[in-house]
Amino acid sequence: MNPSLDLSLQFGKFPEAKAHRAVLTAARARQWVAIALDAPAEIAVRVVGTEEGQALNREYRGKDYATNVLTFDYASGPVVAADLVLCAPVVEREAREQGKTLEAHYAHLLVHGALHAQGYDHETGEADAFEMEALEILLLGALGYPNPY
Repeated sequence: MNPSLDLSLQFGKFPEAKAHRAVLTAARARQWVAIALDAPAEIAVRVVGTEEGQALNREYRGKDYATNVLTFDYASGPVVAADLVLCAPVVEREAREQGKTLEAHYAHLLVHGALHAQGYDHETGEADAFEMEALEILLLGALGYPNPY
């Protein structure tokens, strides 16, 4: 039984929003986030354009470029509270470069973000990165997606 999930899906204003809405539906987002949860959660997923993605990455991480996913984790328990921000043009470009479908890449990034929201971190050391990546591969396989790496 999966923990409860209160999920909000939002799309910013950017030229490709309609195409991304067709791929990233609320039902898919809920499924992809839920499979990665070990605790009840309240999560907002926001899909943005390059300008908003770059501004958020600059303001909160000090990096002046748009990145694929940003995780803002507010509480890891007893209820996980987080915002996941995905930059649609970056996600689309990466999917194309990596030979993945846009759907598969969104699934990977939402699983990845949900794990970050629960305290997993691939930047703290090789063992942590291995643990997080192995879990992502397992969860995506359970969803029917290939190894994202």
